[in-house]
Amino acid sequence: MTLTYPSSLKNSSVIEPAVSMKTRALVQSKIQLLQRVFQAHTPQFELRLWDGSVYALGQAASAVAQAPFTLVVHSPKVFAQIVLSRDRLSLAQAYFDGDVDIEGDFFEALKLKDHLYELHLSILERLDALFNALRIDIETKRDEAQIQVKQHSHAENKAAIGFHYDVSNAFYALWLDQSMAYSCAYFEHRGDSLADAQSAKLEHICRKLRLNFGERFLDIGSGWGALIIHAAKYYKVRAHGITLSQQQLTWTQSRIAQEDLGHLVSVELLDYRHLPSHPVYDKVASVGMFEHVGLKNLPIYFAAVARVLKPDGLFLNHGITHETEGWEKTLSTEFINRYIFPDGQLDTVSNIQRGMEQAKFVIEDVESLRAHYALTLRAWVARLEAQHGKALKHVNEATYRIWRFYMAACALEFESGDIGIYQILATKRATHQLAARASMPLTRHYMYPRRIESYR
Repeated sequence: MTLTYPSSLKNSSVIEPAVSMKTRALVQSKIQLLQRVFQAHTPQFELRLWDGSVYALGQAASAVAQAPFTLVVHSPKVFAQIVLSRDRLSLAQAYFDGDVDIEGDFFEALKLKDHLYELHLSILERLDALFNALRIDIETKRDEAQIQVKQHSHAENKAAIGFHYDVSNAFYALWLDQSMAYSCAYFEHRGDSLADAQSAKLEHICRKLRLNFGERFLDIGSGWGALIIHAAKYYKVRAHGITLSQQQLTWTQSRIAQEDLGHLVSVELLDYRHLPSHPVYDKVASVGMFEHVGLKNLPIYFAAVARVLKPDGLFLNHGITHETEGWEKTLSTEFINRYIFPDGQLDTVSNIQRGMEQAKFVIEDVESLRAHYALTLRAWVARLEAQHGKALKHVNEATYRIWRFYMAACALEFESGDIGIYQILATKRATHQLAARASMPLTRHYMYPRRIESYR
């Protein structure tokens, strides 16, 4: 363990901590415990306390290696709370309250979860309770009222969508691209801009669905309208979107007017359960929507899609999956449900496909976009961090920190494979199924433009 003081403070009385000898001894004992836990961790990182003292934890990659990040604790009270507390969420609570900060490489700090996951500590040490919070498996109090989703009813889902999406259009506009596409982008190359990758995603979906002039196209959970506007503008389909967010509805209606697409595009506040009871649409897309439905409601959801889709029609289901079945209660799931998606539930891709097949869909194509979502999230985090000051005009510091933490941790989860994302293309089973399957191209060539410049 190494203890250092910043040169500018080493001889200054300002750094003398105004704490009792008992508190000082407590801090030293907990530092020793931290050192033991992280003695094998690489790379080395730093812990800076309220008095300016800096402790090096873990192993340095080399004698001159610079710590990639620093955990900063601003008061002895907070330090004692997060180390001694049986509440494994206390570190995250301190971070959101501004009592703890992370300086340096934010993503590298979150990778502590990989080290801590393999630790076997005694119950008395309880350090798993402290640092599991760095896995973004966190549950904190927030100024806004909490949304509890139990049955995934229409009222609950509407409240949950409002909780997430009705924060502020201006807040999202700071870190999304200009189309306000809030879903996994599609990177032809790792160096592509976020705007180009989101445009490519919209084009990729339209190509997969083989949209044609005059067709009726439905986007369930249409967000800020990027897909329906792209589909109508470049493929001349009659596109309709449904959403449960008033903020998104208002934004989309404004964009439709700006693009002069009112004759082709429409949007409304509507729950998927209230869709028409007969076949209306030639093609249907669901992008980042089914995660909100609730696992027990997936049969109802897929049945609703099948109900409004014409025979032989195509359905593209684009959404996030989990490595394990069901949506078991963990810190990660509790954090997501309380602070980001109150109604969110994930399942394995195999179970999602099974549910679609049980709804009489024929699976035509399955594509993983896991690497693409990691890149998307890293781009969002970078843009959000660059707009920190402006973000605070629309949300408070705690909300900003929640979003930064959440998206960075999700990027790491996609990179590790703990969660995935798939586009599942399916055909509604028709009476003459052989004819329906014969209508699909024999290869994937139709999905891809000849070069990136050809994206519309």
